[in-house]
Amino acid sequence: MSKPKKIEIVNRKAKYEYHFNQEFEAGIQLLGTEVKSIKAGNVNLNDAYCTFKNDELYVISMFVAEYDFGNINNHETRRDRKLLLRKTELKKLQKKVKEKGFSIIPYRVYFSDRGLIKLEIALAQGKNSYDKRNSIKQKDSKRELDRIKKMNL
Repeated sequence: MSKPKKIEIVNRKAKYEYHFNQEFEAGIQLLGTEVKSIKAGNVNLNDAYCTFKNDELYVISMFVAEYDFGNINNHETRRDRKLLLRKTELKKLQKKVKEKGFSIIPYRVYFSDRGLIKLEIALAQGKNSYDKRNSIKQKDSKRELDRIKKMNL
């Protein structure tokens, strides 16, 4: 039996825009053509966000490209997809989101060890502009240190 490909799609912009307070691993309710498209790596999380509808958590505006070999029953690319979490986690998230400044951001799509597609979501607070400048400075200094270490080896 062959190992499934390690596919990991990350929303890199999210770390720049938000402070992550807590992270959760959620399952996603998907259609067959969506699973095949995700296995091909055709997912984009840039505009995606999470919201509650009837005490259930949904990821909105997550782009999953249409499956190339799909038929007339292919999925919609930006449909709302239900996230699968435990009730205690949902209640905790719902309580935090009602507080001012907190939001739920989808950060990463990946395959679990069992071959299931998982979405890593984060309870996050938006960064101020000066925080964003600090993250750019830290990233640049880390890159410079790595260059220096590489030259010394």
